[in-house]
Amino acid sequence: MHANTVDRIRDGGVVAILRGVAPEAAGDVAAAVVDGGVTALEVTADTPRVAETIESLAARFDDVLVGAGTVLDSETARAVQLAGAEFIVTPTVDRGVIETGNRYGTPVATGAFTPTEAVRAYEAGADFVKVFPAATGGPDHVSALGGPLSQIPLVPTGGVGPANAGAYIEAGAAAVGVGSAIVDDEAVANEQYETVADNARRTVEAVNAARDQ
Repeated sequence: MHANTVDRIRDGGVVAILRGVAPEAAGDVAAAVVDGGVTALEVTADTPRVAETIESLAARFDDVLVGAGTVLDSETARAVQLAGAEFIVTPTVDRGVIETGNRYGTPVATGAFTPTEAVRAYEAGADFVKVFPAATGGPDHVSALGGPLSQIPLVPTGGVGPANAGAYIEAGAAAVGVGSAIVDDEAVANEQYETVADNARRTVEAVNAARDQ
């Protein structure tokens, strides 16, 4: 199961981040994202009633991975696992989170920015290194990290969207994490779910086009 989940994240290429989406809207937002072709959803742990949202989405979508992001400690990691999270994402290197993920067979994408952080995260058992914040260094930073650290799957997150997702893939990213560029707050507030679906679709198309080159 663990290896299958890792492969599915790689194959899908895009993790859509739902941050602060109200539980009553999460289903519609997720449906729009999935309609756009995204197969991995990350619900951040600072979202109200996050466990409820993860449980609901995991029950609703059979062929979509539902994970938890912004996981800062092992206690939160275990709570979201019990809610049904199929992967865990952190903004920092926290060994307790990585160990909890490994202990119960849940893949972990650990946030890091420097080569030292990336290596420490990978040595601790992270499955992916979330290059965060990606916008600070851009695709060139991902490429520079991947040069000497080609064994580490990199997932740039933070400032990634349809316009630059392809550039990150070309720079060597295994996948990309995308937040507001897909789940646009204004579109969600106005229930403009087709806009969300279009954002997702364009991001997936950019990733696929970069991989086909």
